[in-house]
Amino acid sequence: MRTESFTADTLCGYLKKKKVATLLELKKALDTQSTMTIFRKLKQLHYLSSISHSGRFYTLKRVAKFNTKGLWSYKSILFSYHGTLNQTIISLVENSKMGYSAHEIEKLLNIKPNEAFINLIATNSVFREKVSGRYIYFSINLNTRKRQQLLRSNSDGPTHLGDLKPTVLMNELKAAIIIFFSMLNEKQRRVYAGLESMKIGRGGDKMIADLLGLNVKTVTKGRNELLRDKISIDTIRKSGGGRKRIQKKTFHI
Repeated sequence: MRTESFTADTLCGYLKKKKVATLLELKKALDTQSTMTIFRKLKQLHYLSSISHSGRFYTLKRVAKFNTKGLWSYKSILFSYHGTLNQTIISLVENSKMGYSAHEIEKLLNIKPNEAFINLIATNSVFREKVSGRYIYFSINLNTRKRQQLLRSNSDGPTHLGDLKPTVLMNELKAAIIIFFSMLNEKQRRVYAGLESMKIGRGGDKMIADLLGLNVKTVTKGRNELLRDKISIDTIRKSGGGRKRIQKKTFHI
């Protein structure tokens, strides 16, 4: 049985010097024909395969110099801290402010991600929605997606809320409203929607309904309940909520 003529340290030194290499180059440099041996040593060193060039190139995480998005390009060969192309796209989408279109991802990575997006949609790893005539990929997390969709719609074109003065309802405030709204129960949501509508004034019912995905009549009902003082605090407060009841103590002398 032939003894291996190189160790993982030998492979590490080679890749530190050369930065990236194909499997054929690794075999030639290390004088072996065993693919299994090469990958066994690479695994010990936490290797990465390129997400471009059909994954033909290899490097080590300790060699790569990633940018803030976890990407590293060496002589047009692209590597990702996240490993695969699919995982890279998921990370980019999850951490984006307003999601990405396929074209935007293509420009960012300089590769066509069509097949990857097909796989991600099939496995429900990203959420796809058509915005202003093109598909945009958003986070599968509901709260994150709501913020992304809001910022995307404002970026791609005017919305019903676009006529509001910036000091009345900025993007950050709208995102906060969506997050807070998602934490409430059904009745609390209706009343809260009515309150936000009252702040806006005329046309507020439709604006808030569009923002929160409600029926306009639901917002109107919540607003009317507030205006007519029809709210029962006991039915909104959860059981056990509120200030603890104080009981009088009887002292015996």
